Amino acid sequence: MLVVMDPDVGDALSGMRDTPEQRLARVATGDKRAFAELYDATAPRIFGLIRRLLVDPAQAEEVTQEVFLEIWQTATRYKQERGSAISWMLTMAHRRAVDRIRASQASRDRDTKIGIRDYDREYDQVAEHVEISMEGERVKRAIAGLTELQRQAVELAYFGGLSHSEIAAELHVPVGTIKTRIRDGMIRLRDALGVTS
Repeated sequence: MLVVMDPDVGDALSGMRDTPEQRLARVATGDKRAFAELYDATAPRIFGLIRRLLVDPAQAEEVTQEVFLEIWQTATRYKQERGSAISWMLTMAHRRAVDRIRASQASRDRDTKIGIRDYDREYDQVAEHVEISMEGERVKRAIAGLTELQRQAVELAYFGGLSHSEIAAELHVPVGTIKTRIRDGMIRLRDALGVTS
């Protein structure tokens, strides 16, 4: 009795008997069915390796998909004389998983550095206020030590924001005189505040 087999069933049975190397050779020619067979036969093992390395199941699934995409795209590079197809695919999976670990670690390190940089340390507002007040008092005493003419010129220039010519017009004196008063006043302030240049 002659049994006639459906060609699709025959192809499926022959695919089940193919070795991973044979399937990979067919994948290299763009055979989608061979890729599906290769996936079904090897995905649990590849996912298991990646899962052990990454721990996080969602990342492991993602990396497994990346590995199979790479297998599809680079199947032509597989050389049987260099080792088994399973070894080639597991090496690829291991490399991808390690790359993901390194990228995750680099991202955590970067986030930590940014967090440390942006950390707003608490400070003593009272001490800061006292320090600013004390510095303000020192400046007031130093300004009080200027002559009346120097004080006027310095205050109009630095607190009033006027230019030399505007100060000269307001005080009815030559610009050169204003420049001299400001220069002399600044020298006395610097000395009084203990500023070294």
